[in-house]
Amino acid sequence: MKIFAINGSPRKTWNTAKLLQETLKGAASRGAETELIHLYDLDFKGCISCFACKLKGGKSYGKCAMRDGLTPVLEKLAEADAFVLGSPIYFGTVTGEMRSCMERLLFPYFVYAQQPQSLFRRKIPTAMLYTMNISEEMMRAVQYPVHMGANQNYLERIFGQAETFYACETLQFEDYGKVVFDYFDPVERREKYEKNFPEDCRKAFELGVRLAGV
Repeated sequence: MKIFAINGSPRKTWNTAKLLQETLKGAASRGAETELIHLYDLDFKGCISCFACKLKGGKSYGKCAMRDGLTPVLEKLAEADAFVLGSPIYFGTVTGEMRSCMERLLFPYFVYAQQPQSLFRRKIPTAMLYTMNISEEMMRAVQYPVHMGANQNYLERIFGQAETFYACETLQFEDYGKVVFDYFDPVERREKYEKNFPEDCRKAFELGVRLAGV
């Protein structure tokens, strides 16, 4: 079994990456082969609306025709037994790199039909993992679950199974004294983080166990 985690954060060792690593540890504990891929290491673009993936009888029907740094990743995900997409929340949504990745990953399998259809011929478990600096109460007040629900819906429609994982009130900076920031009390935030993030890691590990499916 091969399970991939896609890091849509520009940081390789911060909140999103740490939780993705814990997810992969959970999957590995059940015997899965795992790999963490950092999108910001790759040179790629989002969908260019060429519609080659939609042409009847076309050689790229059902797959992205673009060839760039994301192509090998898409090929790996096409053969994956499960995967998780992880991103911090930037201005209410995923990062630009993650959005571009999702366009290229999802659209080729998406069928314009009255009833939900997918060109992905298997059903595999998937997940979206989010990190953010706001509280869960504020997250709900500003309607983040609407965006999260849409992403989960697309993953379910195309791959058959999906779940959403999020971690709130994470740390943005190691030293808040070096930046202009009065959004909240940094001392209080660090105390909450040190209390809550280990639990987030535990839950991410359990997510990996579920993705492994054993």
